[in-house]
Amino acid sequence: MWLYALLFLALLLLLLARSPWGAGGGPSPFAADTRRPPAPLVTDKAARRTVVKTVFSADKVPEGLDAIVVGSGIGGLAAAALLAKAGKRVLVLEQHGKLGGCCHTFSEKGFEFDTGIHYVGQMQEGSMIRFMVDQLTEGQLEWAQLPAVYDTVVLGEPSSGRTYRIYSGKKEYFQGLKEQFPGEGAAIDEFERLVKSVGRGTMLVGVLKMIPRVLATLLCRSGLLPRLSPFCRLASRSLKEVVDGLTTNRELRAVFSYIFPTYGVVPSKASFSMHSILVNHFLHGAWYPKGGAGEIAFHIIPVIRKAGGNVFGKAPVQTILLDAQGKACGVSVKKGQDLVNIFAPVIISDAGIFNTYERLLPAEARALPEIQSQLRMATHGEGGFTVFVGLNGSREELGLEPTNYFMYPGNDLDEIMNRYLASSREAAAKNIPVIFVTCPSAKDPTWETRHPGKSTLAIVTFTKYEWFEEWKDEQVQKRGDDYEELKKTFVDTIMQVVFKLYPRIEDRIEYISGGTPLTNQHYIASPKGEFYGIDHSIARLQAKAIATVRAQTAVPNLYLTGQDLCLGGFVGALQGAFICASAVLKRNIYVDVARLKKRTQATDAKKRD
Repeated sequence: MWLYALLFLALLLLLLARSPWGAGGGPSPFAADTRRPPAPLVTDKAARRTVVKTVFSADKVPEGLDAIVVGSGIGGLAAAALLAKAGKRVLVLEQHGKLGGCCHTFSEKGFEFDTGIHYVGQMQEGSMIRFMVDQLTEGQLEWAQLPAVYDTVVLGEPSSGRTYRIYSGKKEYFQGLKEQFPGEGAAIDEFERLVKSVGRGTMLVGVLKMIPRVLATLLCRSGLLPRLSPFCRLASRSLKEVVDGLTTNRELRAVFSYIFPTYGVVPSKASFSMHSILVNHFLHGAWYPKGGAGEIAFHIIPVIRKAGGNVFGKAPVQTILLDAQGKACGVSVKKGQDLVNIFAPVIISDAGIFNTYERLLPAEARALPEIQSQLRMATHGEGGFTVFVGLNGSREELGLEPTNYFMYPGNDLDEIMNRYLASSREAAAKNIPVIFVTCPSAKDPTWETRHPGKSTLAIVTFTKYEWFEEWKDEQVQKRGDDYEELKKTFVDTIMQVVFKLYPRIEDRIEYISGGTPLTNQHYIASPKGEFYGIDHSIARLQAKAIATVRAQTAVPNLYLTGQDLCLGGFVGALQGAFICASAVLKRNIYVDVARLKKRTQATDAKKRD
C-alpha cells in the first residue's frame, strides 16, 4: 500500500508543478505588505454612510470593469478586495441597503446591533488568518480578545443547572475539561488527539478545490485519502458516534459537542471533522472586532475603491447574463421599475449555490448536468432565529459579561434538538432546546465611548423555515397579527431563560425584536433563512463533495465564493474568497500570502536586532 501511495504522491507533485496550484499566473494581491498603523475609529455617521450605505445608480458604475461580484458578505468583499489588490477594477452589488452581509450592523432606538459576527477565532498576533485579514484591511481592523473563559456551557436552568467553562489555550482548553471532569482524563486526551489530528488535515479542503479537477477525482477514487488523512477518515463519522465512544458521561458528551450551533447541524448528523474544525478554530481563544462587526466592511470597501472599483447597496441582481456562447458576461440589476445591464468578463457570486443556480441563472444554464449535480448534493441549512435586546444601563450596572453562553435544558443535545425540530411550531415555541447568548456591548472596548449607558444582547437559536413559511409572500414588518404572535411566543420563551442568567436586565429593556427565518431571507437573502448556507452535513464533508463544488462553475466566466464554496462562518467564507480569487487570477494566492508573511517576519526580526 505504501509503495502505491508514494507513486501516487509523485504523480501528484508532478501535476501540481504544472498547475496554477504550484505556479503563479496573473498578478499577485500580496506583492507588498499594505499594513499601516490603525487610524482612529471613525464614529461620524455621515462619514460612515459614504462607505457602507452607498446606493446603486447606473451613472455611478465604473467603466472598464474587470469583474462583478454579487453579494457583499465577507466572501464577496474579500474576493473583490483580493482582485483589487491585484490591480483589478471590481464592482460589488448588494441587494440590501446596508453593505456587509452578515457582517453589517443596524441601529434601532439608539442601539447598535450585529447581525452575524459574534466572535472569531485564530486572530492572535502572528496567525495566518490574522495576517490575511490585516492585508485585506490594510491593518485598520483591530481585534479585542475575549476573556480566557470565552464560552460557558449551561446544562439545565441557568440558576440551578450545571455550568462548565471553556478555556482558551491549546493546553488550557483540555486541562480545564479535566479539572471539571475528574476521572475522565483518558476520554479527554483521546478527544484532544482526534481533534488535533483533524486540524492538521483541514488544508485538504482547499487542495481538493484548487488542484485540477481530474487530479481531485483521481484522489477521491483512489481510496488513499481516508487511509492517509484523519480529516477524511473522521469526516464519515458523526460527532455523536465519536463522543459516545469516548465516554459514558452524558455531561462530558454534551460539553464535547456544545459548539455545534456555530455550524448548525445536530450531533448525530454532524461530521466529526466539521466539529473539530470549530474546536481547533477557538483553541487559541476568541476575538471581537473593535468598533463592532461593521468595521469589517468599513475597512475592506476602501481597498476595492482604491483600485477604481465600487460597492453599492440597493442593487438587487435579477439575472446573470450570458453571451451567445453561454459564457457569463454581466448582470441585470433592478433599479425602480427598470433593469440595468452591466457587463464584465468575470462574474463572481457570493449569493450562495441555491440563489446563484436556481434564481440568477437562465434556465438553459441551470439545466447543465454539472449544476444539477451540485444542486442534488446540497441541502438547505437550518433556519435561524435571533432576538435583539437594547438595554438601559452599562455592562457593570447590568452584570453583563463578554463570555458567550450556550444554554441547553438537558445533557442529551441530540435528543432535545431532534424532538424540537420534529414538533409543531406551537410546541416548539415553548420548548427551545438551545439558546446562545452573547453581549456585543461587553466585548467591544470602544462601546462605552460610543454608546454610554447602553448595552445590547443578541440571542440566537434555530427554527424551521416551514414554521413561518405561510407568511413568506407578505411585506416585511406587515405580516399580520398571527405572525407577530408566533414570533412573540418564541421571544418570550427565550427571554424567560435569559432573565435567569442576567436577572438585572428584566426591567431595563428599551428595545426588543425577534428575527425569524423570513427576516434572514429578506435582509441577507438566505433562501430558507439559514445562517450558514448549505447544510454542513456528513455528506458535505466527504472528499468527493468537497472536490465537486469549486470556484469555477459549469458556466464559463462564472465563479462562486463564500461559505457555500468552502465552509460556513466568517473564516470559512474568507477561505472561499481566497479559493475564488486564486481561480480567477490563475495563481495560488495562498502561496503568495505565505511568502509575504515570511518576508515581513524576516524584516521585523532584522528591525528588532
